[in-house]
Amino acid sequence: MTDLSAAHDAAVTDRARLAGSAYNGDRDLAARQSLYQWQTPRYDLPGLVAEQLGDVRGRVVDIGCGNGKFIQRLGQDRPDLSLLGLDIAPGILAGVPGPVAVADATRLPLAAGSVDAALALHMLYHVSDIPQAVRELARIVADDGPVIVSTNSDRDKVELDDLWQRAAGDVLGVGRGPARISLSARFSLEKASAFLGEEFSRMEVVELPGTIMVRDPDPVIAHMASYRAWADQHDVPFGATVDRARTLLVDHIARHGTYEITCLGGILVCRR
Repeated sequence: MTDLSAAHDAAVTDRARLAGSAYNGDRDLAARQSLYQWQTPRYDLPGLVAEQLGDVRGRVVDIGCGNGKFIQRLGQDRPDLSLLGLDIAPGILAGVPGPVAVADATRLPLAAGSVDAALALHMLYHVSDIPQAVRELARIVADDGPVIVSTNSDRDKVELDDLWQRAAGDVLGVGRGPARISLSARFSLEKASAFLGEEFSRMEVVELPGTIMVRDPDPVIAHMASYRAWADQHDVPFGATVDRARTLLVDHIARHGTYEITCLGGILVCRR
């Protein structure tokens, strides 16, 4: 699903939904993150981010830091850095090593030029006003400091989109059901450069293609079920569709031995 209806667009960016349901704890985000342990090649995304910050000294802010996996890694690899985690959802900040604060990406509580680098990793698609968030990223970073952004391609995990539509079709008694919601569609890898290019004159895009291969349906089903905060946006009974997807997966794995998902994400390193 590469285009969102107005209702889906509103749901992906709804602050009450994000803070109160989707990211009020670690469970669903962790389920989405954990699927990548079955990916080949394995990318150490926190390590790649730390590598891009090799020349940075001083203060780094992680905007939309979620459950803090990047902050934790930077704290280990770069104890010289002063780290700050910001997120719109207070519930998910509970386990993040401080300092942390609740903040909106379109109104960052930071002075102009007050940080030496900024991270916005897999989060800009949740911001209602993406151009304003990009302006804020450019505003807070000093001099030639990097802004590191990540997202997924429009072609990421197309097999899961197909599985969902097959399962939804079975539940509804039609050939193929409606598409599942796509969180990254508003700010996909294909769209990101146009948004970021409004404020940053230099961008390096690092694509991270891979294939996930599983022999057990559980991690895939956990990933699909992690979208439960948007269940009302799927135009199909959510639980029944997830259950049907499990049955289809079990059958596929029994016949083929594995289930494969093609992935394409990427990071963009931006400088003014």
